[in-house]
Amino acid sequence: MDGLNRRDDDEPPRVDQESPQGVDEETKEVTETVMAASRLLVALSARALASVDATLTLPQLRTLVVLDRCGPVKLAVLAATLGVNASTALRMVDKLEAGGLVDRKANPANRREVVLRLTPSGATLVRQVLDHRHREVAALVGTLPVGIRAGLVEGLRALTEAADDLAVGPGAAGRTADGLPSEPGF
Repeated sequence: MDGLNRRDDDEPPRVDQESPQGVDEETKEVTETVMAASRLLVALSARALASVDATLTLPQLRTLVVLDRCGPVKLAVLAATLGVNASTALRMVDKLEAGGLVDRKANPANRREVVLRLTPSGATLVRQVLDHRHREVAALVGTLPVGIRAGLVEGLRALTEAADDLAVGPGAAGRTADGLPSEPGF
């Protein structure tokens, strides 16, 4: 057993009769564990952010990370990627622009459109926070036995693949023909 209480394929899942959703016990346990890990990662992110810039919020950092990962984007694409409405994204961009972390440029392909991107200061800040968080996660993972690490990699990869379109990274939401200028390097 690997800690997830795996059962034989022919054994039906145990369904919690108390649960209105009918979620089996294993799913509940995995869900609670993933939620705990999520809280840990948010705490590590907050600590990394505070070590670099105590005035920036986690939602602001998330906006910067999206711009870092997705490249220059229109406001509508940024809002969709963040899962917020355009006015919320615009207020966030206004604050980040005032702090010198984001800038707006006219889209060379369509001068009526505005494209958002990180400034060099914004890119530096994102890199510092992500590097700090990476070091903390690596140190934490380094304390785990090798066998646990292998299972963690397998499980987290499967979870990430299952989430697919929720991830923000190269090729993720925001890299659409509609949202990005086609000119390389813009």
